[in-house]
Amino acid sequence: MVIVGAGLAGATTAQALREGGWRGPLTLLGAEPHRPYDRPPLSKELLRGQPAELELAVDFAALDIELALGRTATRLDVEARRLETDGGPLDYEAVVLACGALALDLPGTAGLPNVVTLRTRDDAARLRPVLAAGGSLVIVGAGWIGAEVATAARAAGCAVTVVEAGPHPLAGALPAEVAAPMAGWYAEAGAALRTGVPVTAVRDGEVELADGTVLGADAVLVGIGSRPDTDWLAGSGVPLGEDGAVLADAALATGAEGVYAVGDCASYPSARSGRRLLTHHWDNALVGPRTVAATLLGQSATHDPVPYFWSSQFGRYLQYVGEHRAGDVLVRRGEPGGAGRGWSACWLRDGALAAVLAVDRPRDLLQGRRLVDRRAAVDPARLADPDVPLKSAAR
Repeated sequence: MVIVGAGLAGATTAQALREGGWRGPLTLLGAEPHRPYDRPPLSKELLRGQPAELELAVDFAALDIELALGRTATRLDVEARRLETDGGPLDYEAVVLACGALALDLPGTAGLPNVVTLRTRDDAARLRPVLAAGGSLVIVGAGWIGAEVATAARAAGCAVTVVEAGPHPLAGALPAEVAAPMAGWYAEAGAALRTGVPVTAVRDGEVELADGTVLGADAVLVGIGSRPDTDWLAGSGVPLGEDGAVLADAALATGAEGVYAVGDCASYPSARSGRRLLTHHWDNALVGPRTVAATLLGQSATHDPVPYFWSSQFGRYLQYVGEHRAGDVLVRRGEPGGAGRGWSACWLRDGALAAVLAVDRPRDLLQGRRLVDRRAAVDPARLADPDVPLKSAAR
């Protein structure tokens, strides 16, 4: 067994296989030299210089899992069941693709020393000295990563400007009526936010905007999303979607003999959503390994979790569960206010709870997750009352 990718999905798959009874040789291949680690602290504690438990709590030696770190997969030969790497070939009986995703770059930024993305431990190490020195930072993209890094940078005393091509923060994830109030969080924290202005050029130490503004900075963070790290699979016979994702089935098999996929690199058909999903979130990378391990061990398993993620930004804790769409009915629970004053946004589809965004209301998220999971019908009037427990809105 060879698992390509030593992130959360790959490491957890290896652990699940061993604990489930896989007795053959098992190799975990990682392109980074570091032992498998967790990524959420990279944009939070690690940037702030706070203690962070990065390494995953897995005893690989005790589980007889061979770590092949600092080795990059370069080609997959499905017919020969051979994985080519920059450190030599590996033959396999089965291979699990857990190769994750790559952060998107802006054109022309490759090789610029003070322009970084934030995907790896080494990326965080490059950015940390700027925060430690209280330098200036321009962040391209007001998404989840941009907001979290802006939070850490302001806490470190950095001058921060966030540039977003969309009309409001989190434009790719949330509608304006929900996300627009979040623009005020940047101002409260002392970060400048420029929305609706695309970036036209990035040079070492400065960012040029479409309106002609040039912003100087000690460092530029590009946080505009990610894509599956699957270019090396081209021509292998492993099915890939237009978005680059490995096309897995509900059991996380790919259709290519002996090849399976899990985590950020894989999309899967969701009966719950009625469409194929590509989910770049920690929770998906944690639960998917249970399915792929069960499949490899000859058990019946289906991967179709309720999507869930969280973010900590500007003194607030955001959690989201489910999947909202255009046409869903938005119901608010409370109104956005200062830090510590929680509120939630709920989406109804055909009278049932489809998604919940909870800001400093963890109980709403916990109860909402159960209702979303069973597609529970709810009373909109009771749902809108923030003093009524969310679970009590179920019909």
